[in-house]
Amino acid sequence: MEEELPLFCGDSGKPVQATLSSLKMLDVGKWPIFSLCSEEELQLIRQACVFGSAGNEVLYTTVNDEIFVLGTNCCGCLGLGDVQSTIEPRRLDSLSGKKIACLSYGSGPHIVLATTEGEVFTWGHNAYSQLGNGTTNHGLVPCHISTNLSNKQVIEVACGSYHSLVLTSDGEVFAWGYNNSGQVGSGSTVNQPIPRRVTGCLQNKVVVTIACGQMCCMAVVDSGEVYVWGYNGNGQLGLGNSGNQPTPCRVAALQGIRVQRVACGYAHTLVLTDEGQVYAWGANSYGQLGTGNKSNQSYPTPVTVEKDRIIEIAACHSTHTSAAKTQGGHVYMWGQCRGQSVILPHLTHFSCTDDVFACFATPAVTWRLLSVEPDDHLTVAESLKREFDNPNTADLKFLVDGKYIYAHKVLLKIRCEHFRSSLEDNEDDIVEMSEFSYPVYRAFLEYLYTDSISLSPEEAVGLLDLATFYRENRLKKLCQQTIKQGICEENAIALLSAAVKYDAQDLEEFCFRFCINHLTVVTQTSGFAEMDHDLLKNFISKASRVGAFKN
Repeated sequence: MEEELPLFCGDSGKPVQATLSSLKMLDVGKWPIFSLCSEEELQLIRQACVFGSAGNEVLYTTVNDEIFVLGTNCCGCLGLGDVQSTIEPRRLDSLSGKKIACLSYGSGPHIVLATTEGEVFTWGHNAYSQLGNGTTNHGLVPCHISTNLSNKQVIEVACGSYHSLVLTSDGEVFAWGYNNSGQVGSGSTVNQPIPRRVTGCLQNKVVVTIACGQMCCMAVVDSGEVYVWGYNGNGQLGLGNSGNQPTPCRVAALQGIRVQRVACGYAHTLVLTDEGQVYAWGANSYGQLGTGNKSNQSYPTPVTVEKDRIIEIAACHSTHTSAAKTQGGHVYMWGQCRGQSVILPHLTHFSCTDDVFACFATPAVTWRLLSVEPDDHLTVAESLKREFDNPNTADLKFLVDGKYIYAHKVLLKIRCEHFRSSLEDNEDDIVEMSEFSYPVYRAFLEYLYTDSISLSPEEAVGLLDLATFYRENRLKKLCQQTIKQGICEENAIALLSAAVKYDAQDLEEFCFRFCINHLTVVTQTSGFAEMDHDLLKNFISKASRVGAFKN
């Protein structure tokens, strides 16, 4: 399960853990519907989606890659071939052998599922052609949708109330279903019975992620721009008005802001920027925008969630609830929470945003396909992590700044080209290291065992130096990621200088944009006052070219 999410960090100087692959532990038993399953059955679950108007339907996969369904089966949404409810899990044999990559659901409900091979299957409610099979008959069993998608690999799916949206690996978006407000993006309000590519402003754009509200759509392109279409009666498109939009339109108010993720509630929208800032707009009758009041907003409005960077946002088209997770691991919720209207982000005791929807959303549904990893078995990777800096099993010691770091020659030679040559004929069991500091060198060795790093942004600069010297390109990327996650006004110039020094061009551009976006504060820092003359000259010149000094 690939994630590029930091697990904990904070302001400058505090540890930032960056990992390119992390496991998410989740207790599916928090959703009431799972109380129908035995403890043994719950232990086998690896993916799950809870849906339906009352959170009374569920689809889950097991460790054996079997798919089971359970619940009231409204409109045949369990895909079993009938409309009989089931209080016991039943296996969905029609999808035998298929592995689920992503899944979404509508209000009918209808289901849209994409497999790991990029195929699309739909079933359930179909009064508005939201299944995309050319009919308006409810689908009692999963139907493979290939019209206009036969040569495409679908990598993300999203459902509105009665319409469907999919994203392909080449950045194209296809839509179908209910279109009374232009939510299919075709330019008309005629329902769309089969997948149709959404073009217009998206014609030559590469879309990277999508989301649906009840009757609207959002698409984020690779440049970080957000395009919207569909119903806009509550301002949920963020265009500054309440008029419906039948074709994609860019959210101009986010000019200069790079959006990474978008999430839609019933009639409100959240976006997350590459700097960890959240903006919200749309309906606000339950405080779901987190702005401290209940007034709708038709323009993007900043949401303040402590000083820490936000790494995840969550919303679901069937609820008025919002949630976010910070880089420090704190989870906040706001909006409709168990009948209460929470108008400002509220700190919870949860460790993941999924728990907010299990315990406080109405209905208790999932906002995404849950992924659960077993915790009863140590993998090879986990075993190796435990052996780092273990004097009882080590056969090599590094002496750095007067302190020992314990390691294993065979692992170092397997994992690093530098050690493969330097340890080849070396029978010493102690290696003295003076070129790098203890925290930096320890972090490097720990990375070889764990594939992750845990350093402050400033220390990550030193590790970036080491990674460049040892030609460890993956480590170099992780260092850049850590630096990005820990950038603030006080250290922005120092991090920009490091990016220039180590020729990390993507990081340099990120740090430069951060400095421009926070120019007033950055120019008052000691780092700016002590800036290298040549770097200062280049900074001012580049800032001038991008219009930073215009009135």
